[in-house]
Amino acid sequence: MTARTEASILHVDLDAFFAAVEQLDDARLRGRPVVVGGLGARGVVSTASYEARVFGVRSAMPMSRARKACPHATFLSPRMSRYAEKSREVMAILASVSPLVEQLSIDEAFVDVAGAGRLLGDPPVIAAEIRRRVHDESGLTGSVGVATTKFLAKLLSDEAKPDGMRVVEPGAETAFLAPLPVSRLWGVGPATRKKLERMGLRTIGDVAALDEQILVHALGASLGAHLSALARNDDPREVVPEREVKSIGAEETFATDLRRAPECDRELVRLTDRACARLRASGLRARTVNLKIRFADFDTRTRARTVDEPTDLSTVVLEVARELLAQFDVRRGVRLLGVSLSQLTTQAVVQETLDLTGDADDEHRVRSERRAAVERAVDEVRGRFGVRAVGPATLVEREDDGRRKT
Repeated sequence: MTARTEASILHVDLDAFFAAVEQLDDARLRGRPVVVGGLGARGVVSTASYEARVFGVRSAMPMSRARKACPHATFLSPRMSRYAEKSREVMAILASVSPLVEQLSIDEAFVDVAGAGRLLGDPPVIAAEIRRRVHDESGLTGSVGVATTKFLAKLLSDEAKPDGMRVVEPGAETAFLAPLPVSRLWGVGPATRKKLERMGLRTIGDVAALDEQILVHALGASLGAHLSALARNDDPREVVPEREVKSIGAEETFATDLRRAPECDRELVRLTDRACARLRASGLRARTVNLKIRFADFDTRTRARTVDEPTDLSTVVLEVARELLAQFDVRRGVRLLGVSLSQLTTQAVVQETLDLTGDADDEHRVRSERRAAVERAVDEVRGRFGVRAVGPATLVEREDDGRRKT
């Protein structure tokens, strides 16, 4: 069992985040089913509002199935810069409560409030205050799990959805976990679940009661010990702030395979623009450009190249990405393209200098600074008016089928 003597780990999870932001920004969508994701024939659902979930729409569902399940929904492509902005608002609220905030993704985080009790009250009181502030200050709703471990806190926030809070106090953990299905344990996918059920293990309580060595023999040393520990709420992981981001990128699966270089280049421009916007929103620069390509026969290849200086400029990244793409014969049919950026570093402050020499290096620096200013201005416009408000000129001629499809 965990050594914590109080339920002081919170897991905060924003409800139907992408869809909720769209409903917040457009009052006409409130109370209506909203589905956010890839709008093409091969697109998948990123987030569905609870009004859409009533009709069976779920995250990771093919968009074609979502349209059949809920044809009267409003279908939207993601606005990542806007979602990132709202995410920062919420994370700032969490950081004002405790310095120990571990952000897991754009819409969820762990918070350790063990040291905040003297000023703010018991953990459930703090959790309730967080929910109130998130609603009042960001206009969004979040669900919170309060427990002695990360594992249980995350499980509880899911149980509390939507817009709720669940608390399990110390000593009550195993009783709470016991009747839950084994699929609720981290690491149990369909294959592992079938193995456990063949062993007669259908609930977490069944796993907790079994000798660990039997699980190790059946599932392997790592997974067997891991599941045995979780079933007993033995999860010693602490909340670790400032988790390092390894890479930032964008990829897309196309409704129809691309077979011509110009159309592949156009999509490469779009993906590079999207990836670099996310990079700048995170205040980061990257040294390595990675290209991912999947052909019509599902053969998937990757290429990477490292540049001399960290950059967040889409022009620099695009030049490298084009060189990487040129290594492949796109006539095979391109099903998917992706651009990701790695070897990330925080954006350094550059001391501007007067251009007194007029040499080539200074001219290059001035061009780079001007381009950076343009791209930052584009980010600001998109943050206010949406991702389609402004974009690369090479994409303007493409037929605009609109972001919203109802």
